[in-house]
Amino acid sequence: MPYGSASSSEEATRSYYDTPDVEAFYDAVWGGEDIHTGIYARADESVADASRHTVEQAADKVSDLVCAGSSVLDLGSGYGGPTRYLAERFGCRVIALNLSDTQNQRHRATNAERGLDHLIEVVTGSFHDIACPDSRFDVVWSQEAFCHSGDRPRLLSEAVRVLKPEGALVFTDLMAAEDTPAAALRAAVSRLGVDSLATPHFYRRTLAGLGLSHTDFDDRSDQLIRHYERITEETRRREQELRRIISPAYVDSLLANLPLWVAAARRGELRWGIFHCRA
Repeated sequence: MPYGSASSSEEATRSYYDTPDVEAFYDAVWGGEDIHTGIYARADESVADASRHTVEQAADKVSDLVCAGSSVLDLGSGYGGPTRYLAERFGCRVIALNLSDTQNQRHRATNAERGLDHLIEVVTGSFHDIACPDSRFDVVWSQEAFCHSGDRPRLLSEAVRVLKPEGALVFTDLMAAEDTPAAALRAAVSRLGVDSLATPHFYRRTLAGLGLSHTDFDDRSDQLIRHYERITEETRRREQELRRIISPAYVDSLLANLPLWVAAARRGELRWGIFHCRA
């Protein structure tokens, strides 16, 4: 699986998320809290509600480890929806590591508004070089951030390094099916700033090599078609509204790119689900 460099993927990620267009789109269509794939209870469920179901189900997998006094690291924390959910549900302390200054400013402001800033520290930085000591966290958490990495082996090594021996890594990610050639998804993933997506086998093999031999993959790939169809439907339905708050060029790029994800999901070329990994 080819990779770009960590630095080039970081620059692409930062450039993408530090724009008013992207922030306005995620706020309008996703609700400005969670920006990852949802688990849909109903075909017409909102993207925001479905995305929150994913957070809830991922958190259930590590509920035995997270409580008041425990420590969590959220890698690629975005606008902080999952971070706040964990802090509110468990009373745990969370370090939210994220590249985007724009997202981090909004994250900090929302934490303060909700009285959670005493539990959450938002740090601007890279998950390729985590500025924390070894064996620091009870749980390392991430949602749809690893797909932005240009050096996933290095990222996973860092995630495992800062995990306590009895801790857990839980994450979701957009992935390619095992037999999907990189070229088939290149047009869709180009905006992520990477050459290709990982596969479930890559994560299992790499994490086992790092000592996390108990890796459960809750495969929810069946949600991808519905998720991308819902986002595409919402974008088309609200196109004129979006054009008033987002540049026309960005709306045009969304309307061109989103159907590529729908088509790839229908062809079975994508995988998605919740990884839960322990030593």
